[in-house]
Order: sequence, then C-alpha cells, then structure tokens
Amino acid sequence: MKTKLALFDLDGTLFDTRKINYSAYLKALLEYGYKIDYDFFSNCCNGKHYKEFLPAIVQSPTIIEEIHRKKKDYYSMFLSEAIVNEALFSIIEEIRDTYYIALVTTASRKNTVEILDYYKKNALFDLLITQEDVQKKKPDPEGFLTAMRWFKMQPRDTVIFEDSDV
Repeated sequence: MKTKLALFDLDGTLFDTRKINYSAYLKALLEYGYKIDYDFFSNCCNGKHYKEFLPAIVQSPTIIEEIHRKKKDYYSMFLSEAIVNEALFSIIEEIRDTYYIALVTTASRKNTVEILDYYKKNALFDLLITQEDVQKKKPDPEGFLTAMRWFKMQPRDTVIFEDSDV
C-alpha cells in the first residue's frame, strides 16, 4: 500500500529540455521575423511561462499566442535534444511501491505527454498536473496542493523534486 507522495517537476528536473524549448521557440519566432539567442533564452526565458518572456520579444498579444501554439507543435520535432535525468528516474523506480508518483509542471499537457512517451516514461506516473490543470502557475503551490488533495496526502507525507525556487 502506498502511504507517501513524491512530486516531480519536468523541465530542468526530470529532463533538461532547454535545447528542445529553444529550438521549438526559435522555429516559431523565425516564422514571424523574430530571432532569439540561445544564451539569452537559457538565462532569461528557460523555465518561465511564455507570458513572462515572450512580451519582451514580441509586442502583439495575438502573435504571442500564435508563437506559443506553434512552439507546442514544433516541440516534438526536437525531443531527441533532451537530456534525461537517469538518476532521478532510478529513484522513481525504487520508491514506486510505497510512493504515489506525480508530475507537476508548467509545461503543456501536449508537450508533457510527448516527452514522456518519447522516452517511455509515461507509465511511471500515477498523475500528471500540467499548465491546463491549474489557474496559478509555479511558483504558486496550486499544482502541488492539487496533487496532494488528489491522493489525500498531508505535507509531512509528501516530497517534492523541483529545480525552481518554490
């Protein structure tokens, strides 16, 4: 019987997806005449919600939404560029019998499922909480609290693996 809960972030924790996200955003931006430098993306955009960084590059809210939609479509083209955190996936394998395993991410459900399927990791998770499942994005704890309520777990029975300040 599972008596604990382990929550995992996707981008930067389970996978280094910097190159995937950069390549997908670059491809989408180029279609509208914009370009983004890899170092700028890594330092100022990576790990942030698109509404936080795209307005500094693109001023039109309509184009921002179109670029984000296209980025999600292009994401699957660059999945091979991810770096898998094999050590953390080994931990998941070891604790699966006593911990519920949930993924809590600000990534879209589409891109989350794509990367988990590509690396054959989807079956490891009992629950996926993505940007579509919450009103408030991280660092707000809504996603973590939603997962805890789902499994009826208290904070003392929950561990979170996250690379951002939360």
